[in-house]
Amino acid sequence: MNLMQDMAREQIVAPDKDWWRGAVIYQIYPRSFQDSNHDGVGDLAGIIHRLHHVAELGVDAIWISPFFRSPMLDFGYDVSDYRDVDPMFGTLGDFDALIHRAHQLGLKVLIDLVLSHTSNQHSWFQESVTSRDNPKSDWYVWADAKPDGSPPNNWLSIFGGSAWEWSGDRMQYFLHNFLKEQPDLNLHNPEVQEELLGIVRYWLDRGVDGFRLDTINFYFHDKELRDNPALEPERRNATIAPEVNPYNWQNHLYDKNQPENLDFLRRLRAVLDEYPAATSVGEVGDAQYGMQIQAEYTGGGDKVHMAYSFEFLSSVPPTPERVGQVIDDYEREIGDGWACWAFSNHDVVRHASRWNLGEDARRLYAGLLLSLRGSVCLYQGEELGLTEAYVAYEDLQDPYGIRFWPNYKGRDGCRTPLPWISDNQNGGFSDAKPWLPVAVEHLHRAVARQEGKDDSTLAFYRAMIGFRKSYPALVKGGLTLLHARDGAVSFIREHEGQRLFCAFNLTNTALPVSFPPGTWRQDMGAPFTATERDREITLPPYQAYFGAQEAA
Repeated sequence: MNLMQDMAREQIVAPDKDWWRGAVIYQIYPRSFQDSNHDGVGDLAGIIHRLHHVAELGVDAIWISPFFRSPMLDFGYDVSDYRDVDPMFGTLGDFDALIHRAHQLGLKVLIDLVLSHTSNQHSWFQESVTSRDNPKSDWYVWADAKPDGSPPNNWLSIFGGSAWEWSGDRMQYFLHNFLKEQPDLNLHNPEVQEELLGIVRYWLDRGVDGFRLDTINFYFHDKELRDNPALEPERRNATIAPEVNPYNWQNHLYDKNQPENLDFLRRLRAVLDEYPAATSVGEVGDAQYGMQIQAEYTGGGDKVHMAYSFEFLSSVPPTPERVGQVIDDYEREIGDGWACWAFSNHDVVRHASRWNLGEDARRLYAGLLLSLRGSVCLYQGEELGLTEAYVAYEDLQDPYGIRFWPNYKGRDGCRTPLPWISDNQNGGFSDAKPWLPVAVEHLHRAVARQEGKDDSTLAFYRAMIGFRKSYPALVKGGLTLLHARDGAVSFIREHEGQRLFCAFNLTNTALPVSFPPGTWRQDMGAPFTATERDREITLPPYQAYFGAQEAA
């Protein structure tokens, strides 16, 4: 084989290191995707059996929420063994088979990695708690009580109450930003960093294509343990349970978002860069400084690739003015960084219910989401148009909801099992009683009911994702906002000379929208209806227009 043939072969097989930029990622919550062993809980084998459904959507990758060994007090976000699969979900062999099947179908695989804290059942903590001088004694955040016995400072837990829990074994407090059974790791300790980076390599060596990194701005704490100052009431804008939890009454200057985080993220990125095309999307949990931190953590090409964005996960209605503000803030702050947008996930009320959207509005907003500059995360069930399920108190599993019921009902309503068929009370998810009940109102939106119907929400998502892929400008291009008021949003996406004009009617009445300068040709491949006449577009209620610029 000559040199030219070698170079040609290398170009064919070389992976696209930039595949993540503009990718559409489908989040799978494994407990609720498909049960294969009849115990009422979804598992890895179930994901394998249903993976063709995800591939047919046309997405680029899947993100699997935690499946590691865990006591499951926070449903896998309390890890007791990072290098094994919890028997509830299967085995490492099942995971390897899932990777193989996903890659056969052209899907990348991201897994949810929780590096800020572990379960208190993890062997590291079991050793750390025994004394102040054991080999793991400094692997968690320990601190002495104040002279009066109270916690070291005023830091609060996201799940309510103090972020400090007393240990009678060590006669010290340990930090937990979440449940008291989720002690925070001490990343100021170099040994902890090395161990965590080793875990990253372990899963990359097993074939994963990257990670969704949970709560990346919680990795470090202020060494001096300074009190957080109060936050002005007008700035309290948390996305989860703001009405019942005083966590958002503090300005979290010292319990997260620490400068040391940037150096660790650079170390993590260096590990990712050892692999051909590994990527990362970091969850930045901060209501006040989210966009600024996203820019810091994704800028420069030496930290995380993308930041999971919370701007559209709140209950604030996405009016044109709100959408315009988010776009403006993003374009001003992000620089060479990159966002990953989402409307729904496993922690918030499904957006169809959160924003009280009808069928046409759900599709219109999906079209908008898939047209923004950045990558996109879709949460399982969005493609079916699922609403938030009602879960009775006696069926609740989420400790957050159990604690704050009835003012906050927790996160179970967005975690109910996916309906695959409609002629079974469990929606084809399981033959056994599911861990959460299948919502009756979801059955008429089951995959089987929508399959083969051109006017279904499922068909719309497939068409819109396909349309996005047909335009590099939508996938990787820049964005110029033109209009965001009076019921409409419009902007231009542009990439390497390709320009696409995108206009959206966010109201239930028809709206006229003017063309920007230039000659534009409507692309009828978009799954929307609109009419053109005399340099003006008429957008029917909850419809969109996409027009490509023609050469002069």
